[in-house]
Amino acid sequence: MAYSSLVLYYLSQRRVPGRSFRHFFFIPTSLALVTSLLILFYISTTSNLFAHHHPNSKTPLQINSSSSSSSAFSFTILHHKTSSTPFAIEAPLTEDGGGQRIESQRSLGPQLGSDGNHVNNNEVFHDRHIFLEDYKEMKRSFKIYVYPHRKDDSFANALLPVDSEPGGNYASESYFKKVLMKSRFITNDPTKADLFFLPFSIARLRHDPRVGVGGIQDFIRDYIFNVSQKYQYWNRTGGADHFYVACHSIGRSAMEKASEVKFNAIQVVCSSSYFLPGYIPHKDACLPQIWPRKEEPHDLLSSNRTKLAFFAGGINSPVREKLLQVWRNDSEIFAHFGRLTTPYADELLGSKFCLHVKGFEVNTARIADSLYYGCVPVIIANYYDLPFADILNWKSFSVIVATLDIPLLKKILKGISSEEYTWLQSNVLKVRKHFQWHLSPIDYDAFYTVMYELWLRRSFSTVTSSNF
Repeated sequence: MAYSSLVLYYLSQRRVPGRSFRHFFFIPTSLALVTSLLILFYISTTSNLFAHHHPNSKTPLQINSSSSSSSAFSFTILHHKTSSTPFAIEAPLTEDGGGQRIESQRSLGPQLGSDGNHVNNNEVFHDRHIFLEDYKEMKRSFKIYVYPHRKDDSFANALLPVDSEPGGNYASESYFKKVLMKSRFITNDPTKADLFFLPFSIARLRHDPRVGVGGIQDFIRDYIFNVSQKYQYWNRTGGADHFYVACHSIGRSAMEKASEVKFNAIQVVCSSSYFLPGYIPHKDACLPQIWPRKEEPHDLLSSNRTKLAFFAGGINSPVREKLLQVWRNDSEIFAHFGRLTTPYADELLGSKFCLHVKGFEVNTARIADSLYYGCVPVIIANYYDLPFADILNWKSFSVIVATLDIPLLKKILKGISSEEYTWLQSNVLKVRKHFQWHLSPIDYDAFYTVMYELWLRRSFSTVTSSNF
């Protein structure tokens, strides 16, 4: 009101020449400036819009990628390392290759459990109570229908389980199918099925001279067409209650001519990079790439681990080239490229940390190798949806380093105290069982843990016979 009166007054005096006329512009402008300052002062005192965050203060809640049967997401508080969180292994904020600002998963703080309280970050499970309860229910009620094929099918080699025990770098794919087909999860009644399994093997199609790498996309397209014509289960949901399993990286691109599989079906794949198109976190799941091993190593805790860190592999990515460039001549970080002169197992047993470095693809068997030999894995691979991330708290048994932090690798690893390392390695021994295959599955092994991931993703409730 006062501001309006002053404006009217100066308008009534507009015939006054010279200096008074200039005041007409000066005073309203000054009043507007003062008013703006008062508004800003009011905002700053009643909100945190301009609040200065202390380095040890907590930042707002952010959604975490973990999921459980009780909720699709849990919440995580990002925080800096303090004395109240002795095992929060901190990593600096960096930028990825595209200039996007990222933060290592190691700086994630406590999660909210099923009871609304913070979950202890020292535990290997996000929420052990939920996992154990759901696991029992999964074993009791989960049912899978597998599209049937006979031994005289022209592609029985790719559609039926292998006769021998699986082996090699992509054994996880064959192990899963072989064990599943003999399990109590299988139902011959599709009306009782929670999910439907598409049993084609990408690894075997890749080596079939009738198909090969170039023909896989056409094979999958034709297979889905035939399934949708012969059966009615696919057409109910567009494949949303279907899944396939593939460990070779070709499995992701194999769906390019079957878009409904890529966007609707559950893809259980080793190549679980969400940077490239095709893999959708929460819908899809990461299958651990595991090289089968027979003999159980001895003295995992008491092994003389004289090397700080170890890596052996080919130079097939810029990330590995960077690792070699920085650490090839180091006396504590052993970055080896080419054929080893010593047994691989001995190197894993003799190292405190074992490096999983992204190669041509994000997935390798090195994480499972590390865990098998009691070596704390160090993951140097951005955009990687880690195996069993819905279940396991990776911060409790691994170290995750952004690829641009390779020059800081020694500083990060040597900054981990002996107490922290002992804690990490003890948790490594707790999670080893989830990364091992058995022809006769053992509770909580790789097969049952993959089944639990599928159980979390079942998108369809039991369908009654009236729907068919």
